[in-house]
Amino acid sequence: MNTHVINLNPVAAPHAQTGESVSAVMLKVLLALVPATFYAFWLFGAPSFWLWLITIASAAAGEAACLRMGKREVMPQLRDGSAILTGWLLALSLPPWAPWWIGVVGGLFATTLGKQVFGGIGNNLFNPAMIARIALLVSFPVQMTYWVVPNVAPNLFDGLLITLGHTPIPDAMSSATLLGHAKTDLARGVDLLHTSLPGHAFNWVGARVGSLGETSAWLIAAGGVALIFMRVISWHIPVAMLLALAVPAAIGHHENPARYLDATTHLMSGGAMLGAFFIATDYVTSPNTKWGQLVFGAGCGLLTWVIRTYGGYPEGVAFAVLLMNALTPAIDRLVKPRVYGRTYGGKPISAEKGKRS
Repeated sequence: MNTHVINLNPVAAPHAQTGESVSAVMLKVLLALVPATFYAFWLFGAPSFWLWLITIASAAAGEAACLRMGKREVMPQLRDGSAILTGWLLALSLPPWAPWWIGVVGGLFATTLGKQVFGGIGNNLFNPAMIARIALLVSFPVQMTYWVVPNVAPNLFDGLLITLGHTPIPDAMSSATLLGHAKTDLARGVDLLHTSLPGHAFNWVGARVGSLGETSAWLIAAGGVALIFMRVISWHIPVAMLLALAVPAAIGHHENPARYLDATTHLMSGGAMLGAFFIATDYVTSPNTKWGQLVFGAGCGLLTWVIRTYGGYPEGVAFAVLLMNALTPAIDRLVKPRVYGRTYGGKPISAEKGKRS
């Protein structure tokens, strides 16, 4: 009698395998965001916590509704943590005291139109959190650009009333972000050398006006570096993006400091660190090869500087990432890895050196 043994292990090289599941990767990313998020809660108080919670819950609800309509299992998909991460990243890009419906609309938009309409995890072309942020910014510019000063910490109940819109926010608590002040001053013809930019002295500490993801660039960067050491992400996109943002900023500031912000301000303000380590490095929407990732990261950084400097919006990270997301298929096509077994110019390729033999 013949017995047939089915070998379920791959037998032809090359193969890349990992023992980590999607949920394990997502958990590491979420843990890396915890220090910066909790520091932001301490700065902006309970309203920021309620908005964060509402945004995550809405993102998870949107994903569950789409899975249910598609007659797919809900809990296994929700347990992978991707919807929670999407809502978390979106919450970090919102004004800390934004009304509750901003979190609801944004969370639902991110996971339904930004992710599930493409087929779910692994199929979306654009980063879901950033496409939701841009949709909110274009649709509700007033609510998305109303910032409060830090170190104002109402209790949980008072914070909930603020988030629900029951308690109005005093105008005395509001202020523009550092990038917003710079954009306004330039629009009025005031040079940056002779104007006082609020919060500039707190760049290194993070106690300044902005979204939850702007408050502590160092804690965001520390979480990103931890992900690199854990091999969740590689260094290529973050380093390329930050260098491509810093170099033109340094050149511009050297040539005309009254017109261009310095490199440190660009790196430590806005969503530069969050975008470089946690958004642009999204597996699905970034290139596969190392050279492709360098090109992608450099494009994100350069576009961020261009939009911040010449565009109509003070912040450009989300726009830059989405534009480069659209170019990812082209980058993958142009920057391809060497394929084993193929020939180059009619001659076999050496597997050891990657050259013609």
